Amino acid sequence: MSSPAAVDGANFHLSAREKLEILGAILLALFLFALDQTVVGTALPVIITDLHGEELYTWSVTIYLLTATISGPIYGKLSDLWGRRPIFIWALGLFVVASILAGLSQEMWQFVAFRGLQGLGGGAVFPIALAVVADLYPPEERAKYLAFFGAVFGLSSLLGPGIGGLITDNFGWQWIFFVNVPVALVSLVVCWRLLPPIRHPETGRNIDYLGATLFAAAIAPFLVGLTNKQTGAWTDPDVGGLILLGLAIGAVFVWWERRAADPIVHLQLFRNRSFTISVAGMFLAAFGFFGAVIFLPRWFQVVAGSSATESGYNLLPLIVALIVSATLSGQIVARTGHYKALIFGSMLFLAAGLYLLTNLRADTSFPTLWLWMVVTGLGIGPSFAVFTVVVQNSVAPKFVGIATASLTFFQQIGGTIGLTIAGTLLADSLTRELPARLLANGMPQEFVSAFDPNSPAAQRLDLTGTGDLGARILASLPDQLKPVVEPFIAGIVQAVHEAFALAIASTFWISIGAALIAAVLTLLLRERPMSVLMNEEVEAAAEGRL
Repeated sequence: MSSPAAVDGANFHLSAREKLEILGAILLALFLFALDQTVVGTALPVIITDLHGEELYTWSVTIYLLTATISGPIYGKLSDLWGRRPIFIWALGLFVVASILAGLSQEMWQFVAFRGLQGLGGGAVFPIALAVVADLYPPEERAKYLAFFGAVFGLSSLLGPGIGGLITDNFGWQWIFFVNVPVALVSLVVCWRLLPPIRHPETGRNIDYLGATLFAAAIAPFLVGLTNKQTGAWTDPDVGGLILLGLAIGAVFVWWERRAADPIVHLQLFRNRSFTISVAGMFLAAFGFFGAVIFLPRWFQVVAGSSATESGYNLLPLIVALIVSATLSGQIVARTGHYKALIFGSMLFLAAGLYLLTNLRADTSFPTLWLWMVVTGLGIGPSFAVFTVVVQNSVAPKFVGIATASLTFFQQIGGTIGLTIAGTLLADSLTRELPARLLANGMPQEFVSAFDPNSPAAQRLDLTGTGDLGARILASLPDQLKPVVEPFIAGIVQAVHEAFALAIASTFWISIGAALIAAVLTLLLRERPMSVLMNEEVEAAAEGRL
């Protein structure tokens, strides 16, 4: 039987102010972790130039995602066994050290290695931070606090590109990593002082080392294969081959976990309908949201000519709507104890917002786009809070760490797969739309093939890059061809912008499908009042069941 302290945070003898200080500290850590997933993107061209590492370009992003995704469920298990406090402090300390080393990198391989260490530290932040809320607060109060996590995660994910551009332009790319240090230290000190030694050793006494190894061996090739899809075909060995390898090892992992005495991932959790539906819903919501809106900053920068900083400002309607809906949904669930209708409605709202975004064009006005973004933000916000509440209130306290880590794992995987598929749709649509747009804007037929996005010349030119496209096209031409092409430059630029806007709009259709499937799944949830769940949680802890 677990101690009452494992169920009711009040028994930790923490005041309301101390709990809020802990909450603020882990929200700071979460902000840094989510920010570092996207903040590097706008700085990468400068980093690659300084460190001479073009061949490792994609790995600078992939390695962070890879180590963070792999380590999340393992950290969840370790925190259940050894305690939230030591694992969280260790991981945050590793993140600080890795951030300093990344900023001091002199070679590209060093930068990639230290980004991997960052991910290894950051991978613990999200699942353990969410689990701490479940440890400190009873079920009926969790929703209003978990809503802040959704708001912070959405805020940092969307602000990342703008902040990265702002810091790089004004202070240098190294400061993207150095600014992590003082903020993380604040979080570290507060958690060192106040975070109680929350642990649930009844989850098991041993670490499933073979299971952890198989898990890492399955996820690594799967994520690398998805990353390689951005520059290759599904049939390529380093794309489809790696994905199939990851799935094959994943099957071995599942076979082993069903037989392990103390598995790293308790597969019996998936027998719990509320847990399984929430995990699937979070996967689909992340698939739909991050797989599509990640391209909106590119529309602002490529088509509308905004700077990286300006594109960040133009995302504010989406960010504010996300924060408002996440916060309000948490309050509503906390006050009423009901969540099924709320999450169903939010998924429909998300689908509606994504449908509006399918109308994106090169000449779409900013106010119109802002309105569409508000609808999308209002739809996605509740998923960050409500699915976590349902998962945490559907399992016994001893499984909160691994259950929360499983949810965040599928959120990461959903976003990664969504982004990969959306990127493929974007490239295919651009290849299809550009010739027609060029002809419609007066480009002679004999010149159209030269602007095929898949041709080496067009890829070297980077038709969808930022800056003055017309000047780049002219600069790439031999002197004798410039007078021939110059009269068509305005039409070419307009055609590229029109085709790119249509290509981005096409990516939202698959996201709509994901949101609608998530909405249907939520109808299968068995809604139970939070007060009932709390009593069941105490009983489950006493009996050692789910």
